[in-house]
Amino acid sequence: METVVPDRPAESSRGPHWLGFLADASDLLAGTLNPDMVPAIIAQVVVPRLSSWCAVYTSDNADGPMRLVYVWHADEARIDGLRQELEDIDAEAVEEQPTIMHVADSQVLTVPLTARGRGLGVMFLGRSDRFPDEVIQLAEDIGRRAALAMDNARLYAQQAAANRALQRSLLPPNEPEVPGLDYGVIYEAAGEVNEVGGDFYDLFKAGDDSWRFAIGDVCGTGPEAAAVTGLARHTLRLLAREGYGVAAVLGRLNQAILEEGERARFLTLVHGDITPVATGLEIRMVSAGHPEALRLKANGEVEAVTTPQSLLGVFPEVVFEADTVHLDHGDVLLAVTDGVTERRSGDRLLDDDGGLAKLLAECAGLSARAVAERIRRGVADFASEPSADDLAIVVLRAR
Repeated sequence: METVVPDRPAESSRGPHWLGFLADASDLLAGTLNPDMVPAIIAQVVVPRLSSWCAVYTSDNADGPMRLVYVWHADEARIDGLRQELEDIDAEAVEEQPTIMHVADSQVLTVPLTARGRGLGVMFLGRSDRFPDEVIQLAEDIGRRAALAMDNARLYAQQAAANRALQRSLLPPNEPEVPGLDYGVIYEAAGEVNEVGGDFYDLFKAGDDSWRFAIGDVCGTGPEAAAVTGLARHTLRLLAREGYGVAAVLGRLNQAILEEGERARFLTLVHGDITPVATGLEIRMVSAGHPEALRLKANGEVEAVTTPQSLLGVFPEVVFEADTVHLDHGDVLLAVTDGVTERRSGDRLLDDDGGLAKLLAECAGLSARAVAERIRRGVADFASEPSADDLAIVVLRAR
């Protein structure tokens, strides 16, 4: 396999039609943040405009082996055979600059894919005749743009994966079995996948015969919001298991958030204690600046059951008091974040004129999971555009 480094022309001979081609190629490459799609886009861009076929080799990381990830030929019937021929090529031995070699009956131009000083792969272009100088220049140009698109897509995917892992760590690791309780929970993140939302929920065992639930919303998104979310969830669990009542827990959490100083974010929260009793469930809870919790009676009647109190992380001297709510068998308690109540359609919010209560009233007789799904669907149907806010829904139903 003979290799030749081609001479580079002093000036480009490309005309306006080539400039349009490069602009279109740039748009296509910039239009994806999926790293697995970039090699396919590269091949679709250059075949058949610059070459009869294209193959792209990449490595998963700087130290990993180079492997063939995509092959495309203008004659689709020849793709499988071409792939077999190219599998044996040592792409890591390719020069760090465009090189001409011969593979089977093709003249092949190899173009390194390098971005930000790091080699990401190699692009092979094959054609039956020689490569004109202007095509070599174009291939180099596309290689630079493709490598940058590939690097951006990889960085985006790595950040998105890290943030998904962080988001998962802020949600309950498991959900317990609670005697006499049927529950349904839904969490949906909105916005960019590399943003960590501030909504969260929790349901956990606090003692021999009591369980706790929480649903909250930290102001903002990103690492700062995630830090407050993690602080809140771990503080709730720790203090509940040490025997603190729900009002005392919120007082301690309020102080812990204020002690974060400049890193602090205010937090709205509903936190409650669930105790099974013979007639259903006894719930003591506090609503700290959060959308009001609603109770649905078995006969379809809906009422607010929480007293609005101060949100967390703002006032140092606030004192919280718990409301006591009884759920008879078949009653439902609904708590949501403002991604539900403030879902917008034009000038209207979903909860205008008691919109959430009307949705809940339609759920009499449904299981907790069915109620949660009905509320989620109502949020989605309220407006045509995607939601710009995270949402969390917690439904507790006395069996």
